[in-house]
Amino acid sequence: MARTRLAPPPWLTEGLRPRNAPIPWAAVARASVALAAPLAVGTAVGRPGDAALVSIGALSGVIGDTADAYRMRVFNIAVPQLFGALGVLLGAQAHGAGWTAVAVLTVVALVSGMISSIGAVASVSGLLLLLNAVIGAGLPLPSPWWLPPALLLLGGLLVLALTLLAWPLRGGTPERTVVADTYRSAAELLEATGSAAYEGRRRALTQSLNHSYDLLLARRARRHGRSATLARLLAQLNALVPVVEGASAVQFRPPEYGPLPPAYPAAVRALAEAVEQGRTGPAPPPDLPEPVGPSTRALAQAIGHASVVVHEVAPDPYAVDDRLGRPAGLEIRARRAARALLLSGASWRYGLRLALCIGLAQVLVSVIAVPRSYWVALTVTFVMKPDFGSVFSRAVLRALGTAGGLLIAVPVLAEVPHGWWDVPVMAALAMLIPALSVKGYAFQTAAITPVILLLSDLLNHQGFRLVLPRLYDSLIGCGISLLVGYLLWPESWHTRIGDRLADAVQDTAAYVSLAFTTAPGRDEPGRARHRRRLYRDLSTVRSEFQRALTEPPPVGARAEAWWPLVIAVERIVDTTTAARVRVEHGAPVPTTAEVATVARELADLAEALRTGAALPEADPDALSPNCALARLHHEVHAARALAAS
Repeated sequence: MARTRLAPPPWLTEGLRPRNAPIPWAAVARASVALAAPLAVGTAVGRPGDAALVSIGALSGVIGDTADAYRMRVFNIAVPQLFGALGVLLGAQAHGAGWTAVAVLTVVALVSGMISSIGAVASVSGLLLLLNAVIGAGLPLPSPWWLPPALLLLGGLLVLALTLLAWPLRGGTPERTVVADTYRSAAELLEATGSAAYEGRRRALTQSLNHSYDLLLARRARRHGRSATLARLLAQLNALVPVVEGASAVQFRPPEYGPLPPAYPAAVRALAEAVEQGRTGPAPPPDLPEPVGPSTRALAQAIGHASVVVHEVAPDPYAVDDRLGRPAGLEIRARRAARALLLSGASWRYGLRLALCIGLAQVLVSVIAVPRSYWVALTVTFVMKPDFGSVFSRAVLRALGTAGGLLIAVPVLAEVPHGWWDVPVMAALAMLIPALSVKGYAFQTAAITPVILLLSDLLNHQGFRLVLPRLYDSLIGCGISLLVGYLLWPESWHTRIGDRLADAVQDTAAYVSLAFTTAPGRDEPGRARHRRRLYRDLSTVRSEFQRALTEPPPVGARAEAWWPLVIAVERIVDTTTAARVRVEHGAPVPTTAEVATVARELADLAEALRTGAALPEADPDALSPNCALARLHHEVHAARALAAS
């Protein structure tokens, strides 16, 4: 009789698989210096408690240093540090105040949760606001009142200074590297045309494009005037878009044309090298074979255009600005942020969930004697970050990661005496934080746990005796997050994949109406913005799908049922792009009635996905086989059949 193999379910083990990401060695070195140097100074002057606060501030800076461009890193590190300083100031005023501390932390949690809905930097700022408020309310901090926030800011400034050391030497290198990597992703996509690897390469390219545009446009929105370097990079990134469209057309071209010659991806790789090295000046045209068919002809023209733009000495910054749309002014962005904060239902829901969990945690530790009770609220704060992933998954991974981190902390707290030995130990432990953070949340938690324990012990001097209570506190915090922040909210039991897919299909319908009702070469900026929106929609769908897979049944099972339709919608978007390329290069322009038929069927599909309503009948033979939209119409009907099943 065969023995049944017992194994944990995939939704439980998904987050325990380490990501295949390279170790950021520069960040490893910065973390080691930033967290250990304050302890060395504090030990030398006899102020280890003050040094621990500086290292806590540095720890926040290390965790928040996730940007590529130097200007963005200044913003990403400095702004959250200010919120962290405010948080410790508020928390310290409530230290030992009983029920007043419960009220203060609950209000701070509400504000923190609402702030987190604005954007990525605001999310980290809200996280540090609440984390440091919890630390200030739970640990005895040095006097006077201004000293703890000043020490935390000093730690953040140390990380910022170490981060910016290479700025004068490297300048715009990170931005050029990001754009060059996007070109390399496009070359890999071209190599995969006609093979099963195409879909995976296309998704990787979409992520790379989104990352590049986010980096360049965010930097552009924070600069006054026009930068020639930035305009150049934006022009190079824009020039890659027709190459990506050409790849879609090649993927769907007839098989009799054969595989794409390797000279095409090689030419794009050469452009990637030119972008990364910043080469300018006249360049010979790409050495490409004679195009065969409209798809290859479109690709050759796109690569030739990209070669001209990449080697252009001084692109017109005004032309780039007009193509991308002008960045909103500071006043407009402030109004949008305030509207998102105060009027968004999602903002209030998340703020209330976080406040309820923090309030319950503080009430629990106020009623029951829990040593160093701030750890319960700290756990809740880390787990209740839905913009960082599934709450359920983070609770499970947090518990497992804490247990792993305590295994590291046990010998440190039991055997290492306080004093100069803290410095090399902290230098070694700090190196693990960036090295393991790129591998996943559980690994990051395992790396951060011993660091926080060592730093808090320098402030509270409890030592090895509270290692096991730390595990209990983490389990309590995870339990509160699961029960109050997850199970009690109906939205936790539903995936948003259908809504995300509906948005993608609706945007595809709008793009079809725009792309095939304007003459070739007209309104290209408008189509470019629609394309970016489409592929960003697909990235959002993928992210929601991956998040749902880490949820327990029935959410994960429901997510898997959406998978065939996710693939079908991705094929619709790719086919739409390919059809537009063929029309641009000689295929018959579809009639207004044909365009309206496809757009209407896409709109019906979007409505059905959003509301669950039955799809109206549609004629699969409404378009002739010779129509440029015939393949797209076929893909739409395949998706409609999946949605109706």
